[in-house]
Amino acid sequence: MRHKIKGRKLNRTSTHKQAMFANMAVALVMNEQIKTTLPKAKELRPYIEVLVTKAKKSNLSARRMILAKIKDQVATEKLMTILGTRYNARFGGYTRIVKAGFRYGDMAPLAYIEFVDRDVNSKGCLTPKLTNRDHEE
Repeated sequence: MRHKIKGRKLNRTSTHKQAMFANMAVALVMNEQIKTTLPKAKELRPYIEVLVTKAKKSNLSARRMILAKIKDQVATEKLMTILGTRYNARFGGYTRIVKAGFRYGDMAPLAYIEFVDRDVNSKGCLTPKLTNRDHEE
């Protein structure tokens, strides 16, 4: 029996799930929108909402708790400075899930998870855009 064990198994071990949600949270914080399967998006929502709520406090203790969860300095900094101040007046509901059809290979339901009032220009801002000129050299 699964007493006091919450959440979906997602066919993974518990440590794999922790690492996966940490990586997905970093990607969501940096890009403010990611595309994933619907069950993963539904499990990521409470994970990221707790992080944003902690980031709104903007003190050293909250920063250390966030850093212990996601283990990425740049994402923690963005979470504390940009997202924490953006959602300071909001009492929850920082993310939304938009269904995006089904995956071609296995018909898995896909969804976008994104921040409410997100910055559209921040998607992919840390990855350099390669042009054809970069490949010719």
